[in-house]
Amino acid sequence: MPTPTSEQWRLSAREVRARFDPAQLPFETTAELPYEESVIGQERAVRAMDFGLHIQDHGYNIFVCGIPGTGKSTIIKSMIRQVAEKRPTPEDWCYVHNFRDPDHPRALSLLPGKGREFQRDMEHLIASLKEEFPKVFQSKDYEEQREHIEEEFSKARDALSEKLDAQAKEHGFLVKGTRVGIILVPLHKGEPINPEQFEALPENVQEEIKLKEKAVREEVANFLEQLRALGMEMAEKIAQLNLQVALYTSEHLFDSLRTKYQPFPKVVDYLHAVQQDVLENVQDFLTEQHESAAPIPIPGLDLEPARRAMIRYAVNVVVDNSATRGAPFVEETNPTYNNLIGRIEKKAHLGLLYTDFTLIKAGSILQANGGYLLVNALDVLQNPFAWNALKRIIMKRELKIEDIAETYGFAAASGIKPEPIPITLRIILVGSPYLFYLLQEYEEDFPRIFKVKADFDVQQNLRDQSPLQYSFFIARLCKDKGLLHFDRSAVAAVLEQAARWVDHQKKLSLRFGDLSDLLHESSFWAAREGKSLVSRSHVQRAIKEWIHRANLLEERIQDLIAEGTLMVDVNGAVTGQINGLSVYDLGGFSFGRPSRITARVFLGGTGIVNIEREAKLSGKTHSKGVLILSGFLGGRYAGDIPLSLSASIGFEQSYSEVEGDSASAAELTVLLSAIAGLPLRQDLAITGSINQRGELQAIGGVNEKIEGFYATCKALGMTGTQGVIIPRRNAQHLMLNEEVTEAVAAGRFHVYAVYTVDEALQILTGLPAGELQPDGAYPDGTVNAAVLGKLHAMDARLRALESKGATGLPRESLEEEEGGDEEENGEEDKSR
Repeated sequence: MPTPTSEQWRLSAREVRARFDPAQLPFETTAELPYEESVIGQERAVRAMDFGLHIQDHGYNIFVCGIPGTGKSTIIKSMIRQVAEKRPTPEDWCYVHNFRDPDHPRALSLLPGKGREFQRDMEHLIASLKEEFPKVFQSKDYEEQREHIEEEFSKARDALSEKLDAQAKEHGFLVKGTRVGIILVPLHKGEPINPEQFEALPENVQEEIKLKEKAVREEVANFLEQLRALGMEMAEKIAQLNLQVALYTSEHLFDSLRTKYQPFPKVVDYLHAVQQDVLENVQDFLTEQHESAAPIPIPGLDLEPARRAMIRYAVNVVVDNSATRGAPFVEETNPTYNNLIGRIEKKAHLGLLYTDFTLIKAGSILQANGGYLLVNALDVLQNPFAWNALKRIIMKRELKIEDIAETYGFAAASGIKPEPIPITLRIILVGSPYLFYLLQEYEEDFPRIFKVKADFDVQQNLRDQSPLQYSFFIARLCKDKGLLHFDRSAVAAVLEQAARWVDHQKKLSLRFGDLSDLLHESSFWAAREGKSLVSRSHVQRAIKEWIHRANLLEERIQDLIAEGTLMVDVNGAVTGQINGLSVYDLGGFSFGRPSRITARVFLGGTGIVNIEREAKLSGKTHSKGVLILSGFLGGRYAGDIPLSLSASIGFEQSYSEVEGDSASAAELTVLLSAIAGLPLRQDLAITGSINQRGELQAIGGVNEKIEGFYATCKALGMTGTQGVIIPRRNAQHLMLNEEVTEAVAAGRFHVYAVYTVDEALQILTGLPAGELQPDGAYPDGTVNAAVLGKLHAMDARLRALESKGATGLPRESLEEEEGGDEEENGEEDKSR
């Protein structure tokens, strides 16, 4: 039975688990509650998000911190949509051909919805020109005017020919026109002669003919020059005629578009360039109708010409906000470089790749321009080139759509370089707190471009309105997901589990992902039983079933303890041995188990030896906890004498690294037990971190540790005296499961909460700890008196040995002597 002195530290069932009274809930079932959307417990994050979404200054992009499952994704999306709906809709963006510099397509902005309209207007314009031009240039009026010009040319050409013939005859030559040019045939006595006849003439006659031929050739050259000038004049007149006809035919079409798009100077300028190009290339509109039929398509082979004549008049609408209400909101789930920035696509033609401005595609940044872009920070950092590109856009406030291969020198050929587009955008990055701090520390530009941090918490303080807020959430989820509704007892059970998740009686979990899973599973078990409502028993079953799916390793360890493979005592009293408690975290599931901790003390001056540390199985925090023990011993017992002892402390049957300082209270008590020779109760386990003043500090996993020792006691046999000693500062963290809570209420299991190691020793030994007297001694019959007396005896013996010149006694002999003391104390303990 627990000693009478331990009752003051024993906790009641009400203290080891917070209960929510279903009667305090103002409804019978959640079906009675209205559908209500509200943010629970994230006031800090909501306030930061509201600030970041509304401030318009540069650099106030938002980094959302928080672990998964807190509902941050739902909250931030809802807030962004609410703000975006009230913002003006940004302009459309188009890319068009640059007639002055074809390799640099121009970017045009228009009012929302005007981009597609302008695209259709241009298509209608080109279609009208392709229809009207052939009609006009095949009309009778045009043919008559052209024929008149050609007839004038023909008359002038004939007149020049007649003049040339007359001049040639005067010099005794005949002019003949052939396909290869003009030939001069000499005349003799009015008749043309051939080369043989020419050779037969006297030399003086031949010389005379040659002199005349030279003069005639000068006349021929003059004729050809005049003929060329006539041709150019005719071509110029025809070109002027074509220009006048084309201008007359198209002017009203272009004037109509220029008037319509007068508020957009860049569009008007583009229309002037289009008209100029159309007038210069009228022939392109006349030849298309005479082209042969399209060839039979061959799969995998694009026979489309690389630079179609009409493609330069197309309009590529890369951003269309015609259907957008308010500012755009885009969530990029795969933030690669191309998905964020955009891409310049290529097409294959006869084994070669080509591109043009119509193959420019916008990325999510351009789609969200003027609004909000939501991206996962880790995804951006993991994609090559994406982070640097995103940072550059934020800082330069413009976007350049570039071929990534060309930018980084992976491709030799250079392509088009579209005109940059100005960017006004609020970017929301979502990531872990650890990632935020890394970027803040190592990315020098990060603090300047992400000035707002929205930190989502995982827990909230329990307030008066909290139960009702969670009830509204349960009701909403039941309606949205088609779950069975929860009665009041089930809601209370859910609230208790929310407190258990954060290990605190006055706080509730904000991990709504886990809460949603619990609601779904509870509804499933209720439906499996054929119930129309979810009750407390169904919530409890959902929790037990989840644990059963995850606790295979825990059961295997308990089996090893039950069969004696792992040595744990839960009865009797032993000197230098105690039950410590540890927690195993398997990723989503944690459980506790007891570990036997032992200590041996012998004469010497090496101090406390941490066996785990010597075996390189001790973590840094655990090693620190063991070193603190020396500080406590020196401060309490070595005021007058040095600590003349050697001691070893170790976790028995521990073969992996021991980390954390939550076993330091157990290590101190077992060390004091070994020094004083006082047995410790084995039906108790202890957990807690110790400081140099002997105060127990709070530790983590207190619920799992208590439940783990309870499971061990249950496996080895309950006695009604078993229990766990914890730091008093951990009492508020207790949310033990139903079974352990019922055992505490029935007095079959006990939880003791203490402030100091002295209080723990009183429970473990049944003796008072003893307070230091004015004379520097402790009262007889106390734990501290026994420790101090043993230390004085060890110091005196060591001094005696040193005076005899001995360096120390063999360890075996001293341990035998210590063992004798242990047997003696063991008998005394049994008699008590």
